[in-house]
Amino acid sequence: MKTIKLLGAIFFLLATATIQAQTAEEIVANYIENTGGADAWKSIKNMKMSGKAGFGPQEFVFTQVVTADGKMSIEIDLGGQKFVPQAFDGESMWTTNFQSQKPEPADAEASSNFKNESKDQIIELLGYKEKGYTIEKLEDGTAEGVDCFRIKLTKKPILRDGKEEDNIRTYFIDKENFVPVMLEAVVSGGPQAGTKSQTVYSDYEEAGPVYFAYSIVSKFNGQVGQSIKIENIEVNTEIDESIFKMPAQ
Repeated sequence: MKTIKLLGAIFFLLATATIQAQTAEEIVANYIENTGGADAWKSIKNMKMSGKAGFGPQEFVFTQVVTADGKMSIEIDLGGQKFVPQAFDGESMWTTNFQSQKPEPADAEASSNFKNESKDQIIELLGYKEKGYTIEKLEDGTAEGVDCFRIKLTKKPILRDGKEEDNIRTYFIDKENFVPVMLEAVVSGGPQAGTKSQTVYSDYEEAGPVYFAYSIVSKFNGQVGQSIKIENIEVNTEIDESIFKMPAQ
């Protein structure tokens, strides 16, 4: 019995040492592999997600389409009234004015910032080197009560009021399952600009050839701002490209 306990202790120490010795590159590689593998992620040309999103007591139905080449469109349904709060056609972003209910272009800086990161919409960490990003392993931490590796991702700078600013994100990756539990960043634009944000991921399920978080909660300085519950994901589905283009006035 003592021998079994001793061997168990040795194996535990070896496993612990292996976890601690992992590099940032190995942790990211394990995340990619555990959620389907690089080839599976690369096979995805588009994703169509639908479900419900909430801001406090208000809840609405949404549909979001993203493509591997950077296009994006979000449509929400408020009591039968449908409109597009945000879309990107690959070059320019546009929105719907809530008061006039008419589409209008976003400013050039917002479009430029989104374009620089538009191809990260399906998965951000895959091919980070080719994108010109760098990663660094930080001290381990916890998120939502889960022991995590912390990976610092440094992306290309963003523009704020015409000046370049650092664009850094910190991933909290579950040590056991190698999936992101939380992503921390500083909001680059809009009314929350400069605020620290936390995006919490859970309920990983199959989405075509990969595993994807079906529950996403956005927090600002620790306070819940938005919750998203994805109910269905379609991968490599037929898409009407006109949804990305701003309608003519």
